[in-house]
Amino acid sequence: METMNTSDTTRQYGAAIALVSGVYSLLSATTGSGMMSSNSGLLMALLGVVVVVHGVVLLTPYADRLGNASGPLMIGYSLVMLLNQALVGVTGSMNWGMGGGMGSGMNGGMDGGMSGGMGSTMTAGMAWDLGMVALAVLMLFSGVIMTNRRTDSAGI
Repeated sequence: METMNTSDTTRQYGAAIALVSGVYSLLSATTGSGMMSSNSGLLMALLGVVVVVHGVVLLTPYADRLGNASGPLMIGYSLVMLLNQALVGVTGSMNWGMGGGMGSGMNGGMDGGMSGGMGSTMTAGMAWDLGMVALAVLMLFSGVIMTNRRTDSAGI
């Protein structure tokens, strides 16, 4: 019985982290200036919806249908979020895909056009969303814990 309670508690924490991360992802994608028109914003909006749905499912009896996949899914979501933030931070751009990259997105107008299209250190640093990074790291740890709990409790 104790293992079941621990598993339920872990699932509830995972759900809380997924809900907060998903809502934050959706809000940052839809309220940021021009984010929804960028590849990064569209990715984060789509991921936000998926993560919110996962969080809601974790709070329902349907969570058992996910089985051992919930932890690895959380790890996957967090890695996508971290990769997206790394790309945004490195390029200094919110539009890292087709037609985006160095010198577009955040760089337009912020450095007075002095960068010659190669981006600037100042705007590249400003592109990072540290809140998103923090939530993604928290989600990564949650996914690892959920994965380890499943394998630990399977042997008991």
